[in-house]
Amino acid sequence: MRTFLLTASAIAVAVTPFAAPLTPAFAGQQHHAREWRGKDGRLHCRRSDGTVGLVVGGVAGALVGRSIDTHGDRAVGTVIGAGAGALLGREVARKRNCR
Repeated sequence: MRTFLLTASAIAVAVTPFAAPLTPAFAGQQHHAREWRGKDGRLHCRRSDGTVGLVVGGVAGALVGRSIDTHGDRAVGTVIGAGAGALLGREVARKRNCR
């Protein structure tokens, strides 16, 4: 059962980025520029809010936390790992620069 859950979660994480751009709702949004000059002449950058990093980091952190915590029911390691991974993944996703 454990192998099945790990395999299913790995497939879900791997397939999600490929499925999102194929939907019609996102088809018209791909022409937006990542950089533009404002009226004041300054360069502005469209950045991610970190949602994808939050989800991927949470899943990865939960799996790592569960594998590290080998005593008892391992719920504490899973929850702490998910929280830490989610925060780390969000920050990594938000820190990307346009260039």
